Amino acid sequence: MCAHVLVAEDDEMQAELIRRSLLAEGHTATVVHDGRAALDAAHRLRPDLVVLDLMLPVIDGFGVCRVLRRDDDIPVLMLTARTAEDDVLLGLELGADDYMTKPYSPRELMARIRTVLRRSSRAPAERRDESVVRAGGVTVDRVRHEVRCEGALVECTPAEFEILLAMAGEPERVFSRRQLLEVTRGTDRASTERAVDVHVMNLRRKIEADPRRPARLLTVFGVGYKLSGGRG
Repeated sequence: MCAHVLVAEDDEMQAELIRRSLLAEGHTATVVHDGRAALDAAHRLRPDLVVLDLMLPVIDGFGVCRVLRRDDDIPVLMLTARTAEDDVLLGLELGADDYMTKPYSPRELMARIRTVLRRSSRAPAERRDESVVRAGGVTVDRVRHEVRCEGALVECTPAEFEILLAMAGEPERVFSRRQLLEVTRGTDRASTERAVDVHVMNLRRKIEADPRRPARLLTVFGVGYKLSGGRG
């Protein structure tokens, strides 16, 4: 898949390395070096993915991600030199689809970019299954890449979509955090399993009448999560 990727990175050498790696993969790239320029470029160019450094001048990466998620559905892959788990989880809570901590290898970054693009709404149509799955009042449409709850359209990040798609396909099945992590990230690194909790928390805000007392997306203590309600 060839994609247009917006790279928001204030380190010019690092940004150039990412740009060259993207070109070698067959993508096109636009590079900016501050948060205001990132937002302007995202709104003007409508890229397929934003590679977003958190430590940007003018507007930091958290602020950029917050605005992108409010106004758009462009997938976001965060880059951060911060290793504190709270920083990573905050980025995911704001709607980022994936993250990488510095330093990282260009090969790993390109692999992560491929994973995010594959599961985003901009994936080529031939990769999509045409079926629609329904469970517990939630409908997940693979073709339109839409989620509806009791008929109302629900805006989801690509990672949230993949979680609901998996769970709606097997209602009442209990998914472990590791299994959902594999669904959303294509990796089984135990150190990032708490990210699943953030995605579930965000989904409950969107599909539950009372997120504090969920009736659809349930916790099975000590095991994981399930989508309750059965098919249809």
